Amino acid sequence: MERHAVVVPYSYEWPTLFEAERLVLEEVLAPWLSGGIHHVGSTAVPGLAAKPIIDMIAGVRDLEGALAARAPLAELDYAYGEHRAEAHWFRKPGESEWWEATHALHLTEPGSELWQERLAFRDALRGDRELAAEYERWKLAHASRPGEPNPYTGTKTPFAADVLGLVGIQLKPDSQRLTPAVLALRTHLTE
Repeated sequence: MERHAVVVPYSYEWPTLFEAERLVLEEVLAPWLSGGIHHVGSTAVPGLAAKPIIDMIAGVRDLEGALAARAPLAELDYAYGEHRAEAHWFRKPGESEWWEATHALHLTEPGSELWQERLAFRDALRGDRELAAEYERWKLAHASRPGEPNPYTGTKTPFAADVLGLVGIQLKPDSQRLTPAVLALRTHLTE
């Protein structure tokens, strides 16, 4: 099966889809939540073309304790996957591959590097239409290359690092941010 990122025009349904999912997740994650559930990623930026995945980040009081959220999230068809040591990552539907997911959720402690990066990147794009347009041009040029396993994530890091640098956040190299399993997968996909 050919795997590649598909970028679609902005949909005015994305904020509504986020809000509906947030309400469900707030109830399910209530024992662990601290800092709210936020819509991040490109679907959170009005007018920006994006992969049609509702990306969310939820603040939890204690990352280790939030592992207990795996069971109730599984009941909502979220599957756990590795991403970064400072977060628990889930995708929905659970049996999907990354390119088929409709929702993605990170649980992390408010103030973590991931928390700061995701919210700052979203806010920078929301606050600067020219920057958002530049990112959209980049996405359209790089995201949908049939035959390549996932050119989108590995190559957008320099753009994200530049944007975050504008707001005083230094993005660490993948080798310092991602889990060994994710690094191995990325290496395998790009070989």
